[in-house]
Amino acid sequence: MTQSRFSFPIIRSAGLNGMLVTFADALSEPSNRATLAFSEAVKTRGWPGVQEVSTSLASVFLRFEHEVLRHEALKDLLWGLLAEQDWQQAALPAGRRLWRVPTVFGTELAPQLAEAADAAGMTEAQAIDSLGSARVRVLTIGFAPGQPYLGPLGAEWNLPRQTELTPQVPVGALVLAISQFVLFATTAPTGWRHVGQTGFRGFQLGAEDPIALRPGDEMIFTPVSRSDYDRYCLDDRHFGGASQEEIPA
Repeated sequence: MTQSRFSFPIIRSAGLNGMLVTFADALSEPSNRATLAFSEAVKTRGWPGVQEVSTSLASVFLRFEHEVLRHEALKDLLWGLLAEQDWQQAALPAGRRLWRVPTVFGTELAPQLAEAADAAGMTEAQAIDSLGSARVRVLTIGFAPGQPYLGPLGAEWNLPRQTELTPQVPVGALVLAISQFVLFATTAPTGWRHVGQTGFRGFQLGAEDPIALRPGDEMIFTPVSRSDYDRYCLDDRHFGGASQEEIPA
């Protein structure tokens, strides 16, 4: 294994009005936990001049008014907050939700399940059992509005991206690579394998809350038949029959 030449966490300036706090150079459950918990802690501090706090897989980005809060002053605040605890062991933020999403695995709706199962050394039935029972976290939202990266899945699903793009997958496509799912919020090309299909719409323009998911939410993609999937989508055109419940703090 290659050793990182960095000592984490790292605080770096990102242009005139940005600051980046990075907890690792690769995704892991602890680094993502630290990212989510630290981001929430920054928000609760309400530091004057901080205008935005957002997360990636293992980093927290702050946008701030440099006329109000100078770079060095913000760095001092961030180092002080980092020293308060081991953020990789921190509790996840309150208010997270568990979503259960009816999902068709394989068939013509998700045609790359067999390929992914073979690459993982499984039968299709074993792959459906593995993927359909996984409880994954919304690690971050990116690429498109409301589009989550979910995981981590087990090491057996650490599959590389495809060498060529799939020209297009539909909204609600569940795709897989590098021990993660992405649940597509828009039609788009992808280099990830299309293994499941849902009726879940992660972004709904014009809705009161257009982005359905929050970083830290959790999801289970429950296997269903094609006929049940069609019924869920007919009855619930926004979320395809998905249910949600609050995760106890």
